[in-house]
Amino acid sequence: MKEDLKLYDYWAYEGRPKIRWPNGAKVAFWVAPNIEFYEINPPVNPLRKAWPRIHPDVLLNSSRDYGNRAGHWRMMEVMDKYNVRGSVSLNIALIDHHPELIKEAKDRKWEFFSHGIYNTRYSYEMNEQQERAILEDSIESVLNATGQKLAGYLAPALTHTEKTIDLLAEYEFLYTCDLFQDDTPQPLNVSKGKLISMPYSLEINDIIVYNSYLGTPRRYAQMIKDQFDQLLKEGDECGTVMCIPLHAYAVGHPHRIRGFEEALDYITSHSKEDVWITTGREIAEYYYKNYYDDCLKSIKKQN
Repeated sequence: MKEDLKLYDYWAYEGRPKIRWPNGAKVAFWVAPNIEFYEINPPVNPLRKAWPRIHPDVLLNSSRDYGNRAGHWRMMEVMDKYNVRGSVSLNIALIDHHPELIKEAKDRKWEFFSHGIYNTRYSYEMNEQQERAILEDSIESVLNATGQKLAGYLAPALTHTEKTIDLLAEYEFLYTCDLFQDDTPQPLNVSKGKLISMPYSLEINDIIVYNSYLGTPRRYAQMIKDQFDQLLKEGDECGTVMCIPLHAYAVGHPHRIRGFEEALDYITSHSKEDVWITTGREIAEYYYKNYYDDCLKSIKKQN
């Protein structure tokens, strides 16, 4: 494997084309609930174990299942309260396992994007034919279940191969969330077609905050507000993107949901001239129509 896949070029933060989102907004804000399914005894991947303990891990599997059975509904209720539509990072198997969740999200006009088939089946060691099969299954399944053509992709459990980005462009996806290099969308280097990197986040991802940083709900809320304040300030020069990635088995617990609500209350209290509350698909479509070409020229000029 190459040491550097050259998926994107260096692009200095200063001197970029001045992006403005609809209504002149400085920040495009979207929320990405990961609606996932974890198999209790999945096929073995040679490079990564699905569960840290001996299979079948009933304890951890049931803790993940909590999100789909209880946490998701709390999370959705809060988002409804503040009129925030979700962009669902969807394990495609949920269409079969929990169609009621798909219906609720569809009824709210949420976006669906692909997060692989199961979150316990990783892309590591997959060949091109296997990756193609997953993408084609995802496209067909989501279209049949929701009427939506997939626009975005996040590899299952953040795993991918050196072919993934090129395949996404070939299958006419609009954006990927698998790269974390920037706070604005960026055109990627693909063999053919177009694809952009959409700002997602590991820093304010609820799983990272709670499990890695060992943050409290109060600290989680403050981190989100601090992230927004800084991106709003910088957005005065060039429009930024802020994403809150969620997992209902984390943020959906009773003692944590208030921190998420506090953050949404703060962000949505800002004017439309400050923040565009939207979805990943809508950000991508607006960017392609208004800024993709100018940004690509800016990148090429610097390189």
